[in-house]
Amino acid sequence: MAKRRWIVPWTGSAEKPAIYHCISRVVDRRYAFGMEEKERFRSFMRMYEKFTGCRVLAYCLMDNHIHLLLEVTPRPAAGLTDDELIARVGAISDKVTVALLRKELAEARALLETGCVKDHHVEEIHARYTYRMHDLSEFMKALMQRFTQWFNGRHKRSGTLWERAFASVVVEDGGAARAMAAYIDLNPVRAGMVSDPADYRWSSYGEAVGGGARGNGKRSREGLVRAWMAHKGWNADAAHWGGSENIHSAYRALLLAEGAEIAIEAVAKTGELVRRVKRKGMNPQAARGKRENLETGQRVALATCLRWRLRYFSAGVAIGSRDFVDRFFESQRERFGPKRSNGARRMRGEASVLTREGGLFSLRDLGMGRTPEK
Repeated sequence: MAKRRWIVPWTGSAEKPAIYHCISRVVDRRYAFGMEEKERFRSFMRMYEKFTGCRVLAYCLMDNHIHLLLEVTPRPAAGLTDDELIARVGAISDKVTVALLRKELAEARALLETGCVKDHHVEEIHARYTYRMHDLSEFMKALMQRFTQWFNGRHKRSGTLWERAFASVVVEDGGAARAMAAYIDLNPVRAGMVSDPADYRWSSYGEAVGGGARGNGKRSREGLVRAWMAHKGWNADAAHWGGSENIHSAYRALLLAEGAEIAIEAVAKTGELVRRVKRKGMNPQAARGKRENLETGQRVALATCLRWRLRYFSAGVAIGSRDFVDRFFESQRERFGPKRSNGARRMRGEASVLTREGGLFSLRDLGMGRTPEK
């Protein structure tokens, strides 16, 4: 039986955002994404964002995997008007499909006025499309399938493109969402592809900086502002980067803070530290400096921590404050054994800085929180 996905119990709430970090990898970890593929994936992503009503807060398209920080927005309380439905369908469909839908709705409305049909006939037309909107799994399934179809046609191949069903982590709004957005935008920096995340075209920050005043550049800027301000009820649709320079500056400072080449936090034994450093090629003198910093209690900054590949951000199930993780645990209580009394787990290893300085906890205890380099 397939494992049930972790979904927040407040899905559809107008007060509390439902935010997820979604990750998917190409089968066999092969490097399948070139410039053309990344551009096409981003185009499809924006199309399904418009169709579903979900909101991409941050993203990064790498050569063999993708990261999305996705907010699943609530369905409109009054539903969609016919014009709104047609506009959304038009985001992913050709003109013929849209014209047929428009005609079908017009005919159904005309029959409704004459009393020949009931309201539910129009509702059934809407339902053919709306069940795919404002839903995490439907967004990811449609996006990944659409891209696979294009990719297979473009490269004359068949079969699956993705390693497995996408992974997702529940993310609390506020500090956790800000840290996760920065972690996602720092992917190309961690991979050594660029030194400044603004130089990477296929990420939310790169697009926000270089994408122009309108279109997707504006949309990326609004997504990052939303990630920064969601906990304050910020209306991202009305937010403009030019009026939010304080957010831009703070976010850029977080992205560009000097990062350590080697993680030293929570390494208990000097011998262990030296061995890990040697594997990374650091010279003995630098290793001694790291040990001295550790012995004098120097702490690793949160921004530095985000430059490491952290397992908690991809496999922690839920990331946020202690109260957030505990409440999410209670909503999923039946999925845990009787001996477990609470949900929040301090992050360990190098990731402990997230708990200590960022106030972030995880639903899963993953031990040493950094993923080995591949």
